[in-house]
Amino acid sequence: MANEILLIDDDESLRRVTEYHLLEAGFTVRCGDGFAQGLAMFRATPPDLVVTDVKLGDGSGLELLSRFKDLAPDVPVIVITAFGSIEMAVEAMHKGAFTFITKPFDRDALRLSCRKALELGQLRHQARNLTNEVNRLTGTLGMETVNSAMAELLDRAVKVASSDATVLIGGESGTGKEVLARLIHQHSARADLPFVAVNCAAIPENLIESELFGHVKGAFTGAVKERRGRFEMGQGGTVFLDEIAELRPEMQVKFLRVLQERVVERVGAEESISVDVRVIAASNKDLFHEIKHNHFREDLYYRLSVIPLCLPPLRERREDIPALVRHFLKKHNSPAGVKFSEQAMARLVAYPWPGNIRELQNVVERCLILRSGSEIQVTDIGLESASGPVSVEIPPEGLSFAEVEKSYILKALSMSNGNRSQAARLLGIPRHVLIYRLEKFDLA
Repeated sequence: MANEILLIDDDESLRRVTEYHLLEAGFTVRCGDGFAQGLAMFRATPPDLVVTDVKLGDGSGLELLSRFKDLAPDVPVIVITAFGSIEMAVEAMHKGAFTFITKPFDRDALRLSCRKALELGQLRHQARNLTNEVNRLTGTLGMETVNSAMAELLDRAVKVASSDATVLIGGESGTGKEVLARLIHQHSARADLPFVAVNCAAIPENLIESELFGHVKGAFTGAVKERRGRFEMGQGGTVFLDEIAELRPEMQVKFLRVLQERVVERVGAEESISVDVRVIAASNKDLFHEIKHNHFREDLYYRLSVIPLCLPPLRERREDIPALVRHFLKKHNSPAGVKFSEQAMARLVAYPWPGNIRELQNVVERCLILRSGSEIQVTDIGLESASGPVSVEIPPEGLSFAEVEKSYILKALSMSNGNRSQAARLLGIPRHVLIYRLEKFDLA
């Protein structure tokens, strides 16, 4: 498809001549006869390039240039005028013009300027697409924060990225553990090498060893050819193991050997293969609880948690919600002008988000699909109001405060599937306080 140029000039005869020269050069041209029409045409469909006169009958071409840069900063603009001066040229360039041409201009010079401007526009577009694709794949914009605790955690993550130390990331489901792992990888010396993510909970038990370490032909029924495992695929880069607590005990032993000796053995093979990878693991479970109940090896835990990082739930970083919402609107290609109303945004900020950032992203996507207008309202969100202060009825005969406390602790543990760290967050108390209460009520 030919590059499209929006030509704006209030001099009809000169506009027709310029249009002819551009069409002859193979460009597609739309024409506007002044400020108002040019702005309307740009808003309706931004072109690949704008060529505009400075002196328009109903406004200034320099003011129009400023409007265009606000609407679509990557679209290059060439300014043409018969009233050229150094001061006007400098002002045009300061406002973002690609170049400044004075009348009368040479036909070939105009065409050459248009081609160069379009090349610049394409480069800008490609760069923006690349940036958007990286952000889409990594989600690292979800790591931007104004929350002090989250900012401190990100600062620590960037600092440890320069080392090869093993990192263990904790946090509730949906808080962005893989995103944080990718952020560490991107800031490391291994950034140009593979980042291999493995969800240990999503792979059947009988296939996990082959998935991680590979297999040789004939190692088991269905092994019709040799296959590399994820560790070999990640050679030189980073291997991220999510839901590490789901590894069965015998796999934990084999994984511990990989960490200690940096070698893997394909299923059915007799030789070991050296691997050079940085390992980042994550779990939404309380690994201390898993160790106590013999579900997770203590030596593996300490081998993994050289650098422990724990992501806070979204309800503890509510001030980040508006920025995250804007990020997800862009990620899901929201039409220009679509936004959440103040009341709707207040509802999003007040909601407790049990599913964390993942749930917020789903809500934003749903609102984009089901919205009734360009401004998303509270009625479009479909979330229950955030819970207010807990109300407990006190009967005339009184009640046992200890029993009330115990019942809420049990409820929090049930909601978090026994994860003490998550239960402590639900109750709004430190983990060590929860452990003390559990021991007090003989619930440990």
